[in-house]
Amino acid sequence: MKTIVKWLLSAAALIAVASLYSGVQIGSYSAALIAALVIGLFNMILRPVLVVLTLPVTIISLGLFLFVINALMFWAAAGMLDGFHVNGFGAALLGSLIYSAFGVLIDSALERLFLQK
Repeated sequence: MKTIVKWLLSAAALIAVASLYSGVQIGSYSAALIAALVIGLFNMILRPVLVVLTLPVTIISLGLFLFVINALMFWAAAGMLDGFHVNGFGAALLGSLIYSAFGVLIDSALERLFLQK
């Protein structure tokens, strides 16, 4: 149940990102649901591989290169899907930062909600 709620809230967060920042466009709520799923899969499967492969750069940049990896995941998802568009790497970087901030809020809220059984 928690996973489904997080997926729905992540889709809502993508819509919020699109409404707050003009560099990200979402066509519909169904496009946001698919985009949230694809971003989640990319972060689960591709991100760990990229983090390991770019570990020297990440260490030299004191972890700031992780923002680039997040932006690449966001941009790649937009490149694969219809109804989800990002206007370039800079827009992907800012959009992924906003989306990550919403993700932290969602995780915090869900942790509190599902702990109070």
